[in-house]
Amino acid sequence: MDLDIAYRLNPLVALRPESFGALAYHAGNRELSYLTCPELVRFVRALAMHGSLRDALDAAELGGTRRARILAALEALADTGVIVADP
Repeated sequence: MDLDIAYRLNPLVALRPESFGALAYHAGNRELSYLTCPELVRFVRALAMHGSLRDALDAAELGGTRRARILAALEALADTGVIVADP
């Protein structure tokens, strides 16, 4: 992922809160994704408030291991179209 561009929740994706985190339903391809970490759900919802992914990660004040895990999860969410680059 490019840390210097902004990302946001895909407008075709609806996040539904669940006890484990959230369920993401992509209306375009009808796929479901499970966000099993409440911290990741909060992070995805806040992405659009930042000018770049790097800014979003810095604002979250994540430690090295947590930052790496969040970034890996974001890469998977980008691969499935749950998050997209913000034009």
